[in-house]
Amino acid sequence: MVKKIVLAYSGGLDTSVVIKWLIETYNAEVIAFCANLGQEEELDQIKEKALRTGASKVYLEDVREEFITQYIFPMLRANAVYEGAYLLGTSIARPLIAKKQIEIALKEGADAVAHGATGKGNDQVRFELTYYTLQPNIKVISPWRQWSFDSRRALIEYAKKHGIPVPVTVEKPYSTDRNIFHISYEGGILEDIWAEPPDDMYTMITPPEKAPDKPIYIELHYKGGNPIGFNDKIMDPVELFETLNKVAGANGIGRVDLVENRYVGIKSRGVYETPAGTVLHIAHRAIESITLDREVLHLRDSLIPKYSELIYYGYWFSPERQMLQAAIDSIQKDVNGTVRLKLYKGNCFVVGRKSPNSLYNQQLATFEADKVFDQKDAEGFIKLNALRLRTKSSLTQDS
Repeated sequence: MVKKIVLAYSGGLDTSVVIKWLIETYNAEVIAFCANLGQEEELDQIKEKALRTGASKVYLEDVREEFITQYIFPMLRANAVYEGAYLLGTSIARPLIAKKQIEIALKEGADAVAHGATGKGNDQVRFELTYYTLQPNIKVISPWRQWSFDSRRALIEYAKKHGIPVPVTVEKPYSTDRNIFHISYEGGILEDIWAEPPDDMYTMITPPEKAPDKPIYIELHYKGGNPIGFNDKIMDPVELFETLNKVAGANGIGRVDLVENRYVGIKSRGVYETPAGTVLHIAHRAIESITLDREVLHLRDSLIPKYSELIYYGYWFSPERQMLQAAIDSIQKDVNGTVRLKLYKGNCFVVGRKSPNSLYNQQLATFEADKVFDQKDAEGFIKLNALRLRTKSSLTQDS
């Protein structure tokens, strides 16, 4: 018997319908949890909407700083990118939301937790792996795997019938997810992978064609692998992201359109806007290029696909992700310094980098005369490395 349910609530189409459906199906009390992840919505209105729709109580928590410092920054330190393009903006938010739900469930003595993720997607896995990791015996309710609705159109009709206001229409049925790191779009016309997304869909980024005709230069400052300042100002994490989102977004930076492989085995098209995240990825790699040893850098890079996959699949709290994080973080202590970037019409160029921990030696790298490198030494280096190749080739030729 389920008497009290904590729902991950966004105010969107799915979770708006879920509140009503949970009450009708389980005759239970529904507590809504809404995380302020920097989605720039009127969250007080979302709270009122949840109460009008039937929630008995609404928890509204500002988790932006925790989201950035405990989730986004560790992910950025690892240079995580899924399938070469997706910067994991939705993936990284789910474990935090689920963690907060479990905390509220324990506080309220709730029997169950619920989410509005579909049975075809990744989010159901991300939510539920976190639930079960943090509270192994919790009951999980996934309406999309239970109810009779078979489409977002059906949800829209249900919402209209019950007077539930929703932010989508039959004409614009996009499934969106926004936070301080990104916004994603799925569904609607995007399901035709040959069709170009309409210009009026985008939110955070100015189309590159309409971006300023003059490039701008910015500087990002790093300490311990984390960004700490923008231009001449040290900023807290939230201010840094808000500032960089505006600057990068105004210059058309951070748009990605890809067909990705979901964990459940379906290929799906996702369109993403990640302005600050795109710039921070580029800047972090630039400062690492002068502060990390070659073999350390190459070994870490070999771990990026697995680390990114763990986040995408929902294993944020897994022991293997924590093990990789520990290894990655152990090399970030010397990733300090400043990166200068040029932003222009959707492009972000690294044009300068400096660090007190720099391993770059201009005297060694120069093409001009130097007194620190004897070029004759390269002959022996090459011959030693060619020894096994020459040996094998000699055997082939002799035969």
